[in-house]
Amino acid sequence: TQASSGGGSSSSILGFAALAAAAGGGYYYYTNQQGAAPAPAATASDASKVDVAAIKNEIASMLEDENHDDGSYGPILVRLAWHHAGTYDKNSNTGGSDGAAMRFEPEAGWGANAGLHTARAILEKVKKNHPEISYSDLWSLAGNTAIEEMGGPELPFRLGRKDKPSDCKALPDGLLPDADGRDKKDKPADHLRDIFYRMGFNDQEIVALSGAHALGRCHPNGSGYWGPWTRAPTTFSNEYFRLLLDEKWTKKTTHEGKPWTGPEQFEDKTGDLMMLPTDISLIQDDKFRPWVEKYAKDEELFFKDFAKAWTKLQENGVKAFA
Repeated sequence: TQASSGGGSSSSILGFAALAAAAGGGYYYYTNQQGAAPAPAATASDASKVDVAAIKNEIASMLEDENHDDGSYGPILVRLAWHHAGTYDKNSNTGGSDGAAMRFEPEAGWGANAGLHTARAILEKVKKNHPEISYSDLWSLAGNTAIEEMGGPELPFRLGRKDKPSDCKALPDGLLPDADGRDKKDKPADHLRDIFYRMGFNDQEIVALSGAHALGRCHPNGSGYWGPWTRAPTTFSNEYFRLLLDEKWTKKTTHEGKPWTGPEQFEDKTGDLMMLPTDISLIQDDKFRPWVEKYAKDEELFFKDFAKAWTKLQENGVKAFA
């Protein structure tokens, strides 16, 4: 998701903040600001001991919370899984869901990851109960589980991701997309291509993955953007595509009776829903728009294509799967 899904959001497919960890054979811990107790960290999942179904059930049981955003941690767990995997670079074969390096600085503090400490903290409880699974596998499994529990397609999953030690080589910031198109604000569709082509995705897959914006909302204290994409932000559907086509989207100028001072975003006629510049680019670009139209008409096709693209995202760069 480019901006946020529950708990915050960032302008780079999005934004939140910080956790740190000391791992290797050691212990995972939150920063002093988070103040959590240490928990043992595994390097790789022990496949002979991991009960995937039991872990999925535990994650599913934790999703609902009436005090969090729209009553579910589902969207923010999807966002964690996406940002966790969306660092992949096919040219250098670096990044991807192997490693769980967001446990450490500097990746934990990237603007795109602002607010994701909430998701990591939720899953820390599961990790304590199931130390046999790696953080890397757990985060990907949590994203899959959340999508399925919110009504999305069944998603294949396999163990094999390994956690990196705390002294691992840091990835450069800027690997995740920016909602405003970054250096291509006049043509944010090209910015999306820069980011997703680097990961090995094509135009159809870019649009399919963008459909995850049916979930969650943006937060001014995270990305600076405000609002949900749909009126059912905890339900996985093709509604995002239908709204892109059916609603009239205009630049937001006011918010709660005052001038809007946040970054450029678009709103529907009610002002209740929003779209980011990169979202709007999907209907302005001649190659993206046909896929938006197909998915708006055919949810079954969207689910099928999303499942393939999402699984590719979650498995890109995993050395055990090579």
